Order: sequence, then C-alpha cells, then structure tokens
Amino acid sequence: MNYHQQTPGQVLEHLNSSPEGLSGQEAGRRLAQYGPNKLAEGKKVTLLQRFLQQLSDPMIIILLAAALVSGVTAAYSGESFADVFIILIVVVINAVLGVYQESKAEKAIEALQEMTAATSKVLRDGKMVLLKSEELVPGDVVILEAGDAVPADCRVLESASLKAEEAALTGESVPVEKEAAAIEEKGDIPLGDRKCMVYMGSTVVYGRGRAVVCATGMDTEMGKIADALAQAEDSQTPLQRKLGQLSKILSVLVLGICVFIFAFSLIKAGDFHLDTIISTFMVAVSLAVAAIPEGLATVVTIVLSIGVTNMSKRNAVIRRLTAVETLGCAQVICSDKTGTLTQNKMTVVDSFGDVKHTARAMSLCSDANPDETGNAVGEPTECALVNWATKERLRPEDDVHHPQGGGPLRPVHQGRAGRDSETVHPLREGRTGPAPGRRGP
Repeated sequence: MNYHQQTPGQVLEHLNSSPEGLSGQEAGRRLAQYGPNKLAEGKKVTLLQRFLQQLSDPMIIILLAAALVSGVTAAYSGESFADVFIILIVVVINAVLGVYQESKAEKAIEALQEMTAATSKVLRDGKMVLLKSEELVPGDVVILEAGDAVPADCRVLESASLKAEEAALTGESVPVEKEAAAIEEKGDIPLGDRKCMVYMGSTVVYGRGRAVVCATGMDTEMGKIADALAQAEDSQTPLQRKLGQLSKILSVLVLGICVFIFAFSLIKAGDFHLDTIISTFMVAVSLAVAAIPEGLATVVTIVLSIGVTNMSKRNAVIRRLTAVETLGCAQVICSDKTGTLTQNKMTVVDSFGDVKHTARAMSLCSDANPDETGNAVGEPTECALVNWATKERLRPEDDVHHPQGGGPLRPVHQGRAGRDSETVHPLREGRTGPAPGRRGP
C-alpha cells in the first residue's frame, strides 16, 4: 500500500482509524492480530546446544579421537588412563570457557535491549498516553517531538517544522523536512523522497507533529532489512578456516605416521604373529597421539577470551569468540555515506570574538535544549551550538542580560590591531554598527 501517495484522510479511512486514535479495546484486538511492534528475534540457542557447538570444532574432534584411541590402547595394554583423562579435561575446559564467554555476551546484549526499551506518546480513546513502543498497532496516532525515536513506519498527519534524521535507512546525514501533503508523483519513489512518511529507526530532530502508524514489527522497512540479514548464511572467520586447514594437515600427518611406523616395524621385525602386529600397532598409535597438540585448542580459546575481556573494557560487546580475531584482521573499512557509520553529530571546533558572549548568543538563538544527560536535543546544527555553550559552562536558561544593564548580549570581534571593531547584534542578523545600549566611538 502506497500510503505516501494518499491524503491523510484516505490513510485514516484505510486503516479504520481517526485523528483521535484508536480505542483501548480496538488496540488490544489489533495487537493480538498483528503481534508486538518489534523485530523478530533469532531462535535462542540453549546451553547444551552451545556446548555441542564447541565440541564440533575440527581440533576438538581430533582430540576426542585421540582420547578414544588412547583409551583403547590403555585398556588393552593394562596401562593408566591418565592420558585419556587429561585430554578429556582439556576438551571440557575449552568448551565450558567458550560457552561462558558467549553466554556472558548474550546476557549483556539482552540487558542493553531492556535498558533501551523505547516508549511513545500515543492517542488512545482521544487522550495522550505513554506506552511501550512494542504495544503500538497499525492505526495508532502517535505524537512526535524533537528527540523522539520514530517507533514504527508512519504517515504524517500534521507537521510543524517536523524534521527527521534517516541516516540509518538512507545514509543521508542531513535531516529531512516532513510534511502532511501527499506525493502526487506516480511510480516507485525512494524512501528518502517520501517526505510525508517517517520510518522506524529514524529520529525526530526538529519540530513536532502527529502521524498514524501504517506498519509495525517485521512489516516495517527496518524489518525488511532485519529479515534479509537473518537469511544470510554464516561464514567462517579467517581463524576458523586456518584451524580447519591445520586439522586436515594434522589428520593426514597422523594417519601417515601410523601407517609408516606400523609397516616399518613389522617389516623390520620380520614376525607377523598376532602379538607382534598388536604391539606394533600400539606403538604407532602412541606416536600419533603424541603428535596431536592437545593444548592448542585451549590456548586459542584463552587468548580469544582475553581479547573479549579487553574489548568489553572499551564498551564493545563481542558475541562470538572468533569474531575478535576477525576484527583484528580488518585493515580497510569502506562506506558509502558519512551518517551510516558515524554518530552524525556536528561539533563546534573554533570560535571568534568573546567566547562567553558568543556562547550565550548561540544558546539563546536556538530551539535545542539539554536533556537530563546534558546533551542537547533538536536540530543537529543547533545542538552543536548549545552543546558548545554548555561546555563553556553556559546554559540557555542562564541570565543573559549584560551586567552593565546595556541590553542583550554584545559579542565583540577583535581586529588585527587588537582594538574593538564593529559589533553585530546576535538577534539582528546583517545589521552592523555599535551594539544596542552602547555609545559609538
């Protein structure tokens, strides 16, 4: 359904909704029909499955085979099973350590998801209520203001200088101005040009407005991306490929050693009785088991665990141990848009004139305001100016009158000779001359 090519009235009629939103009863019915407004989670892996996955590593399989052969030879010759127990302990420690690190990463990711659970301002029964974004359904009317995350794919009903940052979807770092008018152009219109739509994953950076929810969960544009990612096949990391190659080489070498030693010993002995054959076979198997590096798998796991721990200290959560080595191999990162991989935040890097007065003027001529964390919320350029003023220990709500009672702020630009030159009133762009409240030279 091309909601961007329909008027707000047509969209509301198609969704069987109204400008006052849905009733609580109807919203409950639709929630049961469409499901929660969140992206589908992958099938969770149990601890037993994780443990078996650790045992499926080629190096671990070779160690298990070595343990089996050692057990058979020890039972036949009546020797101690110490080697068997040592190999099995190494395998179990390796698997438990891997499961522990991956489970720890999964719990950290789940905790982050719980902490960032979004809420939305929704019209229900004609009244504005604050609900979890996952409880939204198609037909809900949401209130959007600067700083709000867009909870679902919505059609704009009303816009008051509404701007949204859609870098996650389109890669464009510049906010897009939204409007309620339908797009008259026919055919397939790119997401970035649908100015009457806002999408899940974007953020309102300026203005305010109202919008009706058109799609939720996996039906959203962000859900389509998540579905495509879920269908992608997992490939092996460079480390896994190298270990697999090493396992094949070791397997060939071990079999070669067994065959060569067995055949050479029999030919040298010149005796082909059963006892001679069995004793020669035991010697060949013992040499083969000794050639297998039992500690290699454990050393690799311990080193990767140390890497995961060091990354966690830098606020990076690694879900799989082998991903640490892959990150270390990355030499070049290619991207097509700036806003895709960066924070998409503007920052003041230099200023001219009196810093105190300039910072006050910049914080006054702005609709952006600091939130509870101290970071400004609003249009990116204004946020940069307000954050700079806050850094200079000035806030928009501070007293902005000149201590001499001369009126509003008067930034002074220093000339090359160090003398005061013409000043510009910050609230009267383009007007030069002596600042108000101050006599000329």
